[in-house]
Amino acid sequence: MSNNNFDINWTDVIKREARGSDGYDLGEVQEVSTDYRITEKGIVDKTKYVIPKSLAQKFDRDCLYFQISEEGAKVYKKE
Repeated sequence: MSNNNFDINWTDVIKREARGSDGYDLGEVQEVSTDYRITEKGIVDKTKYVIPKSLAQKFDRDCLYFQISEEGAKVYKKE
């Protein structure tokens, strides 16, 4: 398990679960850009989050964890 976002192989996080520090479901990682990780949650009513790479905390091969709470995630929510 990687505990430093610099050790994370970013291609491995695509299509993996994403969660906040409080266990909040951020959906599935859909895209990786230079500075951001884009997640999408839901099937019909989709919610998208564009979260800065710097908030990535760890990746355990199944889930990418971000250092962000449910309340904090609202800032990165995109319609």
